[in-house]
Formats: sequence, structure tokens, C-alpha cells
Amino acid sequence: MSYPIPEIFAPKGCIIDTHAHYESEQYDGLRDQIFASFDDLGVSAVINCGCNIESSKKNIELAKKYDCCYAAVGFHPEDITDKSLNFGALENLLKCEKVLAVGEIGLDYYWNKENREKQIEAFIFQIELAKKYDLPIIVHDRDAHCDTLEILKKYKPKGVVHCFSGSLEMAREIVKLGMYIGVGGVVTFKNARKLVEVVEDIPMEKILLETDGPYLAPEPFRGKLNNSFLISLVAQKISEIKKIPINEIYRITKENAISLFKF
Repeated sequence: MSYPIPEIFAPKGCIIDTHAHYESEQYDGLRDQIFASFDDLGVSAVINCGCNIESSKKNIELAKKYDCCYAAVGFHPEDITDKSLNFGALENLLKCEKVLAVGEIGLDYYWNKENREKQIEAFIFQIELAKKYDLPIIVHDRDAHCDTLEILKKYKPKGVVHCFSGSLEMAREIVKLGMYIGVGGVVTFKNARKLVEVVEDIPMEKILLETDGPYLAPEPFRGKLNNSFLISLVAQKISEIKKIPINEIYRITKENAISLFKF
């Protein structure tokens, strides 16, 4: 297996990938090579997001091994079961060095339609845990926009709604809460009309760049193994939408990431 490299590169140190899953087995045999390329291809840091205790621990180990890596820990809504929710173990992981956020957490009514109450309960608990440790949250929201927004309005955490798929009206409400919108490869897709509208409207100061790797590689690499230096293609698309020079996109989004995650 190999990975794509874009024709355009970001200037040195300009990219912070605020959401990836480099613990995924799809990167086995490639991590050293990918991370070694970061410096030349403009990537300064990546936050690997946990979906359960096992993946969260793997991301902490990656953060220990690679200077460029940081970790977020949490229970993804697809991993919410009666047996999975060891919140004591999760809280212990929050105390580890280089853990910057609680995530990926949230609601998913696309895959999980039968356990909505359990998802909501876990989401709220993890928000409160993040507030206890003064950490931002990284929110997963799929087909659960109303409940997600209602919870965020009630508990008012700091954080980002990653891989944003809601309406422009929802995006505006998220920004009013002081939270960020995560934008990745989807913005380059031909059917990304809603996300393009969101990016065009909301302040640049509320946008974060991400991959969600190994998934959602931008065009022209859609369907390929995603990686952090493909964010240059996302930045290029945002530059076109916002009519802002691409170097400004890099500068502002990096400042946004540092402001939220406190690297």
C-alpha cells in the first residue's frame, strides 16, 4: 500500500491536522515514512483522535513516539455499548502527557439508531469530563444535528464540530457558541454544496483544517489513503471559496488550532 502526495505543498510548518486516526491499521508499515515527510511537506503537528480505550491508548503511544503527534481520547458514538464505557479508564488517560482534547465524541444516528439515549448520556458525561480538565472536545455529528446542537447550547463546551455536515444555520449557531468548524477533504467533492456555503459564510477565524485520515481524501485523490499533507488541497479550495490568499488560510487556521488546543 502507498499514499498520495499532492502537487502543491504547504510552506514549512503551516499545517496542523486537527483530526486524524493514524493508529488505524491502514497505516501499518507507512507511519514512519509519512511522519518523516511532514517537515518537507508543510505539516507541523497532528492530533490523533480516539474512538475507545484501546485506540486512545494507541494514540498516546504514537504521541510518545513521534514529536509531531498529539492525542485526543474518548468514546466515539459507534463504540457506545453497555460493556465499553469505562469512564474511569478514560479519565486516567486524560492525565497523560500530550493529550489535548476529549474526542472523538458525539452522536451518530446514521449507524446507531437504537441506542440514542445511551449515546446522549455518554456524550454529556464526556463533555462534563472535558470541562473538569479544561480541555476542548472534538465532536462527531452524523444525522444528529438537532440533538447535537441542543446539547452544545446547554453545556457550552469549547471545541470543534469535526467533518461538519450540518446546515449553514447550524454552523452559525456553533460559531456563536465560540466553537470551531472542522473542514477536510469533503469540501473538494463535487457534491459538497452545503459545506462550500458554510465555508463561504463563517469567519475564517472559526475554521480548522483536518483530514479524518485514513478516510475522506480530497479530490483528486478521493477514495485513496488520506494523509496530513493532502490538507494543502483543502486549503487551496478554501482559498478559492473565501477569495483569500492560501498563505493566509494556513496562517489563520494554524493560529486557530493553537488557540483551541494549546499546543
